[in-house]
Amino acid sequence: MKRILAIVAVTAFLSACSSTPDSEQAPAPVEEGKTGAPGSTAPVTRQPIETTPIGGDPNKDPRLNDPKNILSKRSIYFDFDSDAIKPEFVPIVEAHGAFLRQYPGAKMLIQGNADERGSREYNLALGQRRADALKKRLILLGAKDGQIESVSLGEEKPVCTDQSEECWAKQRRDDMLYGGQF
Repeated sequence: MKRILAIVAVTAFLSACSSTPDSEQAPAPVEEGKTGAPGSTAPVTRQPIETTPIGGDPNKDPRLNDPKNILSKRSIYFDFDSDAIKPEFVPIVEAHGAFLRQYPGAKMLIQGNADERGSREYNLALGQRRADALKKRLILLGAKDGQIESVSLGEEKPVCTDQSEECWAKQRRDDMLYGGQF
Protein backbone atom coordinates (compact mmCIF):
# COMPACT_ATOMS: atom_id res chain seq x y z
CA MET A 1 0.00 0.00 0.00
CA LYS A 2 2.84 2.41 0.87
CA ARG A 3 4.49 1.61 -2.44
CA ILE A 4 1.32 2.48 -4.38
CA LEU A 5 0.96 5.78 -2.48
CA ALA A 6 4.62 6.61 -3.22
CA ILE A 7 4.13 5.91 -6.92
CA VAL A 8 0.98 8.05 -7.01
CA ALA A 9 2.79 10.90 -5.19
CA VAL A 10 5.79 10.80 -7.56
CA THR A 11 3.50 10.69 -10.60
CA ALA A 12 1.51 13.66 -9.31
CA PHE A 13 4.69 15.60 -8.58
CA LEU A 14 6.16 14.92 -12.02
CA SER A 15 2.97 15.83 -13.81
CA ALA A 16 2.78 19.09 -11.85
CA CYS A 17 6.37 19.91 -12.86
CA SER A 18 5.79 19.36 -16.56
CA SER A 19 3.80 22.11 -18.12
CA THR A 20 3.39 23.56 -21.54
CA PRO A 21 3.37 27.30 -22.01
CA ASP A 22 0.00 28.81 -22.88
CA SER A 23 1.62 31.17 -25.35
CA GLU A 24 5.04 32.11 -26.63
CA GLN A 25 6.75 34.68 -24.46
CA ALA A 26 7.74 37.75 -26.43
CA PRO A 27 11.44 38.61 -26.35
CA ALA A 28 12.50 41.45 -24.11
CA PRO A 29 12.81 44.79 -25.90
CA VAL A 30 16.34 45.88 -26.70
CA GLU A 31 17.21 49.53 -26.47
CA GLU A 32 19.60 50.32 -29.33
CA GLY A 33 22.48 52.72 -29.00
CA LYS A 34 23.19 52.15 -25.31
CA THR A 35 26.39 50.77 -23.87
CA GLY A 36 24.63 48.73 -21.25
CA ALA A 37 26.56 50.41 -18.46
CA PRO A 38 24.31 51.69 -15.67
CA GLY A 39 23.45 55.34 -16.25
CA SER A 40 25.41 55.50 -19.50
CA THR A 41 23.85 56.73 -22.71
CA ALA A 42 26.96 56.86 -24.90
CA PRO A 43 26.28 55.08 -28.21
CA VAL A 44 28.18 51.93 -29.08
CA THR A 45 29.58 52.01 -32.59
CA ARG A 46 29.37 48.70 -34.38
CA GLN A 47 31.11 47.94 -37.64
CA PRO A 48 29.44 45.53 -40.06
CA ILE A 49 31.03 42.10 -39.97
CA GLU A 50 31.77 40.47 -43.30
CA THR A 51 30.46 36.92 -43.10
CA THR A 52 31.83 35.26 -46.23
CA PRO A 53 34.99 33.22 -45.55
CA ILE A 54 37.88 33.98 -47.87
CA GLY A 55 39.56 30.72 -48.83
CA GLY A 56 39.87 27.79 -46.47
CA ASP A 57 42.69 28.94 -44.17
CA PRO A 58 41.49 31.42 -41.55
CA ASN A 59 45.07 32.53 -40.84
CA LYS A 60 45.32 33.85 -44.41
CA ASP A 61 42.14 35.90 -44.19
CA PRO A 62 43.26 39.45 -45.08
CA ARG A 63 40.77 40.98 -42.64
CA LEU A 64 42.96 39.86 -39.73
CA ASN A 65 45.79 42.15 -40.84
CA ASP A 66 43.85 45.03 -42.37
CA PRO A 67 44.23 47.96 -39.93
CA LYS A 68 40.87 49.33 -41.15
CA ASN A 69 39.09 46.11 -40.15
CA ILE A 70 37.92 45.52 -36.59
CA LEU A 71 39.41 42.00 -36.71
CA SER A 72 42.90 43.51 -36.67
CA LYS A 73 42.23 44.71 -33.13
CA ARG A 74 43.33 41.83 -30.90
CA SER A 75 43.56 43.31 -27.40
CA ILE A 76 40.83 44.25 -24.97
CA TYR A 77 41.50 46.12 -21.74
CA PHE A 78 40.09 45.78 -18.24
CA ASP A 79 39.56 48.01 -15.23
CA PHE A 80 41.75 47.56 -12.16
CA ASP A 81 41.13 44.23 -10.40
CA SER A 82 38.29 43.33 -12.80
CA ASP A 83 37.56 40.61 -15.32
CA ALA A 84 34.43 42.29 -16.74
CA ILE A 85 34.57 43.06 -20.44
CA LYS A 86 34.11 46.81 -20.86
CA PRO A 87 31.27 47.95 -23.17
CA GLU A 88 33.64 49.73 -25.57
CA PHE A 89 35.31 46.38 -26.39
CA VAL A 90 32.09 44.45 -27.04
CA PRO A 91 32.14 45.19 -30.82
CA ILE A 92 35.68 43.75 -31.06
CA VAL A 93 34.63 40.64 -29.14
CA GLU A 94 31.53 40.24 -31.32
CA ALA A 95 33.61 40.50 -34.50
CA HIS A 96 36.03 37.82 -33.32
CA GLY A 97 33.13 35.63 -32.19
CA ALA A 98 31.59 35.88 -35.67
CA PHE A 99 34.98 35.12 -37.26
CA LEU A 100 35.45 31.98 -35.14
CA ARG A 101 31.89 30.88 -35.88
CA GLN A 102 32.53 31.44 -39.59
CA TYR A 103 35.79 29.42 -39.50
CA PRO A 104 35.12 26.34 -37.33
CA GLY A 105 38.71 25.16 -37.93
CA ALA A 106 40.27 28.39 -36.65
CA LYS A 107 42.18 28.25 -33.37
CA MET A 108 42.64 31.11 -30.92
CA LEU A 109 44.88 31.53 -27.91
CA ILE A 110 43.76 34.14 -25.36
CA GLN A 111 46.54 35.44 -23.13
CA GLY A 112 45.25 37.09 -19.96
CA ASN A 113 47.52 39.74 -18.45
CA ALA A 114 47.68 41.84 -15.29
CA ASP A 115 49.72 44.79 -14.11
CA GLU A 116 52.56 44.30 -11.63
CA ARG A 117 50.57 45.36 -8.56
CA GLY A 118 49.57 42.39 -6.45
CA SER A 119 51.36 39.12 -5.79
CA ARG A 120 52.57 36.90 -8.62
CA GLU A 121 49.95 34.26 -7.69
CA TYR A 122 47.13 36.80 -7.56
CA ASN A 123 48.09 38.26 -10.94
CA LEU A 124 48.23 34.80 -12.52
CA ALA A 125 44.75 34.06 -11.19
CA LEU A 126 43.42 37.45 -12.35
CA GLY A 127 44.92 36.97 -15.82
CA GLN A 128 43.23 33.56 -16.03
CA ARG A 129 39.87 34.99 -14.96
CA ARG A 130 40.18 37.64 -17.67
CA ALA A 131 41.10 35.11 -20.36
CA ASP A 132 38.27 32.80 -19.27
CA ALA A 133 35.75 35.67 -19.32
CA LEU A 134 36.65 36.45 -22.93
CA LYS A 135 36.56 32.77 -23.88
CA LYS A 136 33.07 32.38 -22.37
CA ARG A 137 31.82 35.43 -24.27
CA LEU A 138 33.23 34.13 -27.57
CA ILE A 139 31.56 30.76 -27.00
CA LEU A 140 28.25 32.51 -26.32
CA LEU A 141 28.73 34.25 -29.68
CA GLY A 142 29.03 30.92 -31.51
CA ALA A 143 32.66 29.85 -31.25
CA LYS A 144 33.31 26.25 -30.22
CA ASP A 145 35.07 25.42 -26.95
CA GLY A 146 37.74 23.44 -28.80
CA GLN A 147 38.69 26.47 -30.89
CA ILE A 148 39.86 28.57 -27.96
CA GLU A 149 42.54 28.09 -25.33
CA SER A 150 42.80 30.55 -22.46
CA VAL A 151 46.02 31.02 -20.49
CA SER A 152 47.33 33.53 -18.00
CA LEU A 153 50.64 35.29 -18.31
CA GLY A 154 50.01 37.31 -15.15
CA GLU A 155 52.46 40.19 -15.07
CA GLU A 156 55.10 38.41 -17.20
CA LYS A 157 54.43 40.11 -20.57
CA PRO A 158 54.46 43.86 -19.94
CA VAL A 159 54.12 46.28 -22.85
CA CYS A 160 55.74 49.09 -20.85
CA THR A 161 57.67 49.35 -17.61
CA ASP A 162 56.73 52.78 -16.22
CA GLN A 163 55.29 53.00 -12.72
CA SER A 164 52.20 54.97 -13.78
CA GLU A 165 48.47 54.40 -14.12
CA GLU A 166 48.76 54.91 -17.90
CA CYS A 167 51.26 52.06 -18.13
CA TRP A 168 49.40 49.79 -15.70
CA ALA A 169 46.21 50.27 -17.76
CA LYS A 170 48.05 48.87 -20.81
CA GLN A 171 48.98 45.75 -18.81
CA ARG A 172 45.40 44.91 -17.81
CA ARG A 173 44.44 43.17 -21.04
CA ASP A 174 43.61 40.05 -22.99
CA ASP A 175 45.51 39.42 -26.22
CA MET A 176 43.87 37.27 -28.90
CA LEU A 177 46.23 35.27 -31.09
CA TYR A 178 45.16 33.11 -34.01
CA GLY A 179 46.70 29.76 -34.99
CA GLY A 180 49.45 31.21 -37.15
CA GLN A 181 50.63 33.51 -34.35
CA PHE A 182 51.40 31.05 -31.56
